[in-house]
Amino acid sequence: MTGSDHAMAKPTLEEVAARAGVSKMTASRALRGAADVSPESLARVRATAAELGYVRNQLALSLSSQRTNLVGVVVPSMSNIVFPEVVSGISAGLEGSPMQAVFGISDYDPAREHAIIANMLSWQPSAMIVTGLDQTPDTRALLAGAGIPVVQLMDLDGEPIDFNVGLSHGEAGAAMARALLGTGRRRFAYVGSALEKDIRAAKRKAGFERALAERGMSLVAEAIAPDFSSISLGKTLTTSLIDAHHDLDCIYYSNDDMAAGGLFALMERGIAVPDIILPAGFNGLDFVAALPVHIATSRSPRRQIGRTAAEVALKAIAGDTSRMDRIYRFEPEVLL
Repeated sequence: MTGSDHAMAKPTLEEVAARAGVSKMTASRALRGAADVSPESLARVRATAAELGYVRNQLALSLSSQRTNLVGVVVPSMSNIVFPEVVSGISAGLEGSPMQAVFGISDYDPAREHAIIANMLSWQPSAMIVTGLDQTPDTRALLAGAGIPVVQLMDLDGEPIDFNVGLSHGEAGAAMARALLGTGRRRFAYVGSALEKDIRAAKRKAGFERALAERGMSLVAEAIAPDFSSISLGKTLTTSLIDAHHDLDCIYYSNDDMAAGGLFALMERGIAVPDIILPAGFNGLDFVAALPVHIATSRSPRRQIGRTAAEVALKAIAGDTSRMDRIYRFEPEVLL
């Protein structure tokens, strides 16, 4: 073998094990993050693997153990900051573990979500993290039959397959309604979009209306479009709404993007915010604090939900799930 050939040779697991002073089996288990490897051996094997530039053959691993070190993650969108923050939290939660997230985007399409999940499961992931609780029966059956931990995140209003990390969107909507009622608002309208696809926004609307009904009240008007939410859509719908209804004192929006658009529509018409009409959104996005006029919102702990989902997945992969909670609840903070 020439020096050039030697330089190109890939380091082997046997070489990692020999240099780390452990058996090949121990080295393999350490690189998989097995719970029964001592911290000292784990650190030594990983340091040696990094020094040698050793990379495991994931295909061989999946054939031998029926599992890879992949965690499948499916989110509906990356078009605004909400799900990028969730994804950031998941990445942070997996950091330092042998697990690697692979991501898919469903675009709020149940058929696309099913196809993505089926494809991910074919790669033998160690766990799946999926958004929401409203998958189709076929998709739920696919996940339930995978034989791996499944973490559903962002929504608690439904029946989880396995583990559930998130918040109740129905209660989030109700909490906002009660807070707004507490400020003396009485003439409410709703502006939203694509509620047949954005199930969590629909649940917030239902919770909001439920809280109004508890006080013998209901929405004065609503404007809902089939398009996905955006600032421009919020502005367009709000303009139509206030042209038709002149006695509103509060508008509840499906999210902060829509509420920001509503604010611009109100400002354009010279309607004082929040004195005459108070827009209220959801998510508590950072840009809300930078708006020229104050609006109400509910801050959701998106990054922490993602991080917790990843941590739950890691614990479930490594150990006895009978010792773990099944539901991890977060509460949004209403900001008036």
